[in-house]
Parts: sequence; structure tokens; C-alpha cells
Amino acid sequence: MSDWSLPELLKSLHEDIESKLTIVRKSFAHPGTKGDGSENVWIELLNTYLPKRYRASNAHVVDSNGNFSEQMDIVVYDRQYSPFVFHYQEQIIIPAESVYAVFEAKQSMDLGMVKYAQKKVESVRKLHRTSLPIPHAGGTHPPKNLIPIIGGILTLESEWKPAFGDSLLNQLNNVQGDGILNIGCAASHGYFYYNGDKKEFILLPQKKAATAFLFKLIAILQFSGTVPMIDIQAYSNWLLTDSD
Repeated sequence: MSDWSLPELLKSLHEDIESKLTIVRKSFAHPGTKGDGSENVWIELLNTYLPKRYRASNAHVVDSNGNFSEQMDIVVYDRQYSPFVFHYQEQIIIPAESVYAVFEAKQSMDLGMVKYAQKKVESVRKLHRTSLPIPHAGGTHPPKNLIPIIGGILTLESEWKPAFGDSLLNQLNNVQGDGILNIGCAASHGYFYYNGDKKEFILLPQKKAATAFLFKLIAILQFSGTVPMIDIQAYSNWLLTDSD
């Protein structure tokens, strides 16, 4: 019989994330540095454990009409089929068609931060996305339907008491449509997700929240499908515009 313990492995994964977020909070004095550190903890988790077809980065998102999102703390995007629009010195511009999920990563979850995350997620979902017919040996498949972009918030703690109670639920329910948050995690307290079938938010206080969040996100991505075939020519048309 093996000495490995799956419960212990999953517990250790959560404890590693919670510990790193706590160290960032206690050790980094500058707010900007603290924020960057928190983002990097979550980005490292996602890039380590998500399938390699996905990549997570701090990035801006742009559409073929030239509209940009605000800078997003974490964008989960396709790296198998989609090109970057721009990538230089860690500055990444991702086409809207490539995006699977976007997250705001903060130190604490409170009313202001949840509202802010909802606003940022909405700025990405409102971008235009193209979808071309897909060629195959016998002809072409029709353009894929656009996949829903997952939106969420990631923190170390929640300022509410209880951390996952009516105050959080009321704000989550207060915003629907493009601003809805599908999933979120406060590593020290628990995680939540939106059940699309029942049209309700599920709040799950628990001790291994980071691991539980990661597995739930992977499960949601499994049912998201693949990003559409991007019309890259729609982006290249901007080369004809004189920006001087």
C-alpha cells in the first residue's frame, strides 16, 4: 500500500497558496508591490495546474474594433490556437476571442472590491468577438458560438462577518448580465460559484478553499468548449490606419 495521502496533498496545496498570500500581505509594504505579489501567487497556481492549452497572465484585452478593456489582474486565455496582438517586456495585449476567464486579485473581499470586480469583468465581456467558419476536409463548419467568458474575484480574506453570508450574496445577486461573477475565492474562508442551471450562487465556506476553487474552475472550463476561430484579418485592417 502506498504511503501517499490524497487528502494530505490537497490540504498542502491550499496551505501553500494561503501561506504565500499571507507572506505577501505581511512582507510587502508598498500597495502596488503587494498587489502584484498577490496576482503572481494566483497566476503561478493557475499556470501550474490548468491544462497547457490555457495560460494565465496580467494583461489588457482588445477587440478588432480597437476597443480595450481596463488592465486585468488575471486573464486566462488560449495558447493553442490564438495569437497575441502584442507582447513586449511583460506587457501583453490579448485578443478578446482568446479569453476564457478574467479575475480581479485583491488582498480582501468587501463590498467595494466585489463591485469593482463586477465592473472590470463587464469591461471585457462587452468587447466585440469574431468567429470564422472552420475549414475541414469536406468543406467548412459554421462559425462556433462564442463561449461565455468566466468572471471572478480572488483574495486572501473576506472583510464580511460571516465571510460568506448574506452581505456577499446580496451584492452577487445585485449584478447580472455582463457583470456577473461566476466564481470567487477568499483563500482563508471559502469560495463561491454561480450555478447556471438553478440560477443561484452557491457559497461554500471551507478550510481548503484554494484547492476547491481550483478544481471548480477546471470543471467549469471543461464545459466551456474551445475559443472561436479568430478573424485575424479584422485586426490587421488597423495596419492600414495611419497613426502618425
